[in-house]
Amino acid sequence: MDKLRFGIVSLGCDKNRIDSETILGSVQDKFEIVNDPKDAEIILVNTCGFIEASKQESINTIIEMAEYKSKFKCKMLIGTGCLTQRYGKELENLMPELDAILGVNDYKYLNEIINNYLNEGKKQFLCNYSDENINEGKRVISTGKVSAYVRIAEGCNNNCSYCIIPKIRGKYRSRKSEDIILECTSLAKEGVKEIIIVAQDTTKYGVDLYGKKTLPKLLNDISKIDGISWIRLLYCYPEEITDELIAEMASNEKICKYIDMPIQHISNDILKAMRRRTRKEEIKSNIFKMKKEINNLVLRTSLIVGFPGETEENFNEMLDFIKEVRFDKLGVFKYSEEEGTLAAEMENQISEEIKEEREEALMVVQQQISKEINENKLGNIYQVVVEGKNEDYFYGRSFEMAPEIDGQIFFKSDKTVEAGTFVKVKITKSLEYDLIGVVCDESCK
Repeated sequence: MDKLRFGIVSLGCDKNRIDSETILGSVQDKFEIVNDPKDAEIILVNTCGFIEASKQESINTIIEMAEYKSKFKCKMLIGTGCLTQRYGKELENLMPELDAILGVNDYKYLNEIINNYLNEGKKQFLCNYSDENINEGKRVISTGKVSAYVRIAEGCNNNCSYCIIPKIRGKYRSRKSEDIILECTSLAKEGVKEIIIVAQDTTKYGVDLYGKKTLPKLLNDISKIDGISWIRLLYCYPEEITDELIAEMASNEKICKYIDMPIQHISNDILKAMRRRTRKEEIKSNIFKMKKEINNLVLRTSLIVGFPGETEENFNEMLDFIKEVRFDKLGVFKYSEEEGTLAAEMENQISEEIKEEREEALMVVQQQISKEINENKLGNIYQVVVEGKNEDYFYGRSFEMAPEIDGQIFFKSDKTVEAGTFVKVKITKSLEYDLIGVVCDESCK
């Protein structure tokens, strides 16, 4: 008997992507996995529910996939992820298109729920909260041959006033280091060259399990795995970046000299209202310490504009700050008023018009900074991991570029180069976010 075809639409962040890959790993023996939902008889939408825009995208995607029941082959539509965890009961009533709803802690019931619906027409809705569950297990990697995300912890204890994640994902809990090493070793055997470390807060890793921050040791252990060439760090809270972590990054050749450190704002008034645990002086001190200790450090951050009570003076302070620090990479988000958060109850909410003006003003400044930084890379030679080829160019990334969120390096080569291999590329042209170059031979200087 032919297997039913199973398709998944994964929305939101890379932690959600890992959940999607784990879901696929749990069903691949029973179902045939297909990439195009038009071919799928079972469709699962892994939703995001972090901010208003992501909630709307998730709802729209569920509605779109529901149409596949009449237009294509879909027999069952399942909703899961952060949106369903947050609004499970409401969605049960508001979206009858869904044949099953699972929260982020209920994937172990997926095969049973599918059988119950297909055989008995029984709809099930499970959205259990947990401070203990971590979704682990066999994964079907969706990021190609080159890189894979590895989650080292689940949940968050920071309780920032604008963020709903702790209520969705629970308290912070680290994975056992031996399980992480085993996963990275397995990924390396599959040909993965780059391990991208993620969690809600990667720098707090180990505190709950081992009584202290053990991220530096974990990174060192991963670097000893044969086949792993790059290790990349995302989501590092500034107050948790220790001298030991800086030293490990500076000395370990496999760790990309790249750090994602979301600071969200720089005005002390706003940082306090956000319930962030750092202040401007400490953030600046950490940044300049890292730049001093780690050669060629690439620093990425994210900022929120339009937080309740943000004055023109607060915003201009942030504008001046990014001109001073000159972040290599920067993402800007408009504050989203989320029910259930402290910030949603605050006075002096900012209008959408002002949020958009401030977002644009920040990005204009950052685009110029990025353009100038890239112009200074002309003539540089980079080790580039190859990701593919379009009609005109091969393309890939240097250590300075995380997949999907940063730019790429496009280059010409007389010889075919395979995805997952490394080549040296000399930069001949710069754009705002991308670079163009040519493959170097041995004589390239």
